[in-house]
Amino acid sequence: MKKNMGGTDRTIRILVALAVVALYYFGYIQGTLAYILLALSGIFLLTSLVSFCPLYTLFGMNTCKTK
Repeated sequence: MKKNMGGTDRTIRILVALAVVALYYFGYIQGTLAYILLALSGIFLLTSLVSFCPLYTLFGMNTCKTK
């Protein structure tokens, strides 16, 4: 897999994922919505760790500065 995510994109995804986990932990979100958002947060964290987003390849996007 070729990297296609830049540092800013990765940071935003990690912050959003942590925010969703915090909302769930403190009880602001619950039920089905909470599980869907937690699953998306897991995907955000995974894609941030590997610096690759499969959707970016479908849309031809690349936020990574390195060649």
